[in-house]
Amino acid sequence: MAYVIGVDVGGTFTDAVLDDDAGTVIAAKSPSTPPDYSRGVLDVLELLANQLGTSLQEMLAETHHIAHGTTSSLNALVMRNVPPVGFLTTKGHRDSIFIMNVEGRYLGRAPHELQNVLGQAKDHGLVPKRHALEVTERIDRDGNVVVALDEDEARAAIRSLIADGVAAIAVSLLWSFRNDVHEQRLRELIADEDPGLFVALSSEVSPRIREFARHATTIMSTQIGPGLRDYLGALESSLRGNGLTGPLLVMQSNGGAVAAAEAPASAISTVGSVLTGGVVGSAALGRQLGHRNIISTDVGGTTFLAGLIVDGEPVRDTTTVINHHPINVPTLRVDAIGSGGGAIAWLDSGGNLRIGPRSAQAVPGPACYGGGGTEPTNTDANLVLGILTERGLIGGRKPLSLELARQAIDTQIAKPLGLTVEEAAAAIYAVQNAQTGDLLRKTVVEAGHDPRGFVLYAFGGAGPAHCAGYAAEVGVGEVVVPLGPVASAFSAFGLASSDIVLAAELSDPTVVPFDPARAEHNFAVLEQRVRDGLERQGVRFETVELHREVDMRYAMQLAEVTTPVANGPLDIAAIEDAATAFEARYAELYGKDAGFREAGIQAITFRVRGVGVLPFSPELPLVPGATGPAEPAATRPVCLDTRRGYVDTPVYDYRELRAGHVLTGPAIVEVPTTTVVVPGGTTGTVDELGSLTIRPDRREDPVGSA
Repeated sequence: MAYVIGVDVGGTFTDAVLDDDAGTVIAAKSPSTPPDYSRGVLDVLELLANQLGTSLQEMLAETHHIAHGTTSSLNALVMRNVPPVGFLTTKGHRDSIFIMNVEGRYLGRAPHELQNVLGQAKDHGLVPKRHALEVTERIDRDGNVVVALDEDEARAAIRSLIADGVAAIAVSLLWSFRNDVHEQRLRELIADEDPGLFVALSSEVSPRIREFARHATTIMSTQIGPGLRDYLGALESSLRGNGLTGPLLVMQSNGGAVAAAEAPASAISTVGSVLTGGVVGSAALGRQLGHRNIISTDVGGTTFLAGLIVDGEPVRDTTTVINHHPINVPTLRVDAIGSGGGAIAWLDSGGNLRIGPRSAQAVPGPACYGGGGTEPTNTDANLVLGILTERGLIGGRKPLSLELARQAIDTQIAKPLGLTVEEAAAAIYAVQNAQTGDLLRKTVVEAGHDPRGFVLYAFGGAGPAHCAGYAAEVGVGEVVVPLGPVASAFSAFGLASSDIVLAAELSDPTVVPFDPARAEHNFAVLEQRVRDGLERQGVRFETVELHREVDMRYAMQLAEVTTPVANGPLDIAAIEDAATAFEARYAELYGKDAGFREAGIQAITFRVRGVGVLPFSPELPLVPGATGPAEPAATRPVCLDTRRGYVDTPVYDYRELRAGHVLTGPAIVEVPTTTVVVPGGTTGTVDELGSLTIRPDRREDPVGSA
């Protein structure tokens, strides 16, 4: 027997999914254990072993690999909980990370912030100025050494940083992506002074043109690299001590995994690891269900995540933004807001009800957890509304207190607004659905897509309780709640479904049409880097796929569009085909006739994405068919619609449902790890994989989103 395990470490819960080569899929969920998240990983693996009827050691001994996703890197950057790092750059260019170009005024800012011109301010620098030092050297745009590296000056700068207590050093020199000889030499000089000091080079982390984004990416990768190295090293050692013989893989932002030993060197690529797991899982389930266009939504304890799958492929991006700084990493496009089950409800200075982004997290947790939390959350509201019961979460292992939930909502929301506790809880539920719907509009509509052409997948501990509401907000007519054995551990299912994906890129600006031999050379270099990287993973692949692409733009513009390039020998016709594909994609993004071919087209960055396809990937098994109508396990008062108030609502035990069962809303479906709301005016149908599909009843307008 061989197992594949996906482990998703969230801010509130740690989820795991196990698949074996016989097609069995099981899942487990356990509270996360900050600050030592590795304890939560072992806890949830123990739960999997218990379900198998074996020991943790025996299970791990038969595990082909573990795919691990964690929010620790992202949280460290967002909260700026990072160690001091040094920064070395070319003389005269240190202040680019403090000037931030004009980007510092608009990146990652909401529309109302952009409109407040007088209130705009650039964020603080990534490092204090005393830790940002310059070295004498210069390489020109063609990669020629114009000024040799002054090694004596460089040694003095390195010693100064080490004496000041930095935990790592980021090196990012001008034009290093064309010639990295000086960056490589600086790494050698740093090793001479302190062999164990963590070092990151921009020529390896982010070999792209534009110094500010390259500097920012390299510095942030350096800030989280040592912590990631220590965490993964300790976790892998613990897993080995418990019998794991297969590799520990770490999910990346690009939707694929990488060996744990390789991850710290490009630590910035792991910041979206948990965010992308659900999108990868949605793509895998979509192949089983025949869905090509999917909105993937994950409502966990802390965040609401939304991604897109178009024509069977996740939508990708080449950059992301963290704390108003650009990050150059290939990524699956995932939008996120702090609106999970543990998001805190509060009143702003104008008395308006707001939800998040602060979260009660795993500790102390929502008020109803009884762990010391006193602020009301989405989970508290759902308990008051009857969506949840005091029996609690994760199969009753997390009991909830209705009294504590009511107390928190009453003192901080209901009384200040002049509402009853029930009315305040309904308002929290409604605001949650509305603001998550707003994010979906950004994710789908602003990307040029019609939501009516998509199926919405909803998962996470809190997603199934809200999905019908936020789907209705954007006009999606079909919602799939992936239940079966994965339920709220669906992101972990995505991790277990992932292959190993590596990307290599380099900037080489040129004008279309350009010499095909130049592109052939670039792609050959990148393909070799990817193949070498895949060899280092220590995993046997079924196949290896290489995908070529180039970022193109119209001359004098900044908006670059990633364009696929055909494999095989390139000629002028292939270059022209790529330019035509760029124009078609540009028109999709910015509107018909928005392009201007007469301005010329430039190719900026060449990229190769390598996919090492692993031997087997989980698929959800079929469930038994129904032999009669679904029978509710209980009935309880639930408020899903403020116009109707509390209504005696049938409650179904998911374990008793079978393929073909149809539930008429309003209804509640209780799963050991989540709760599904089927509002009035909709019907829920169990499919052959055990998932619940919710559709509006066309005979009446759906209600229940409050």
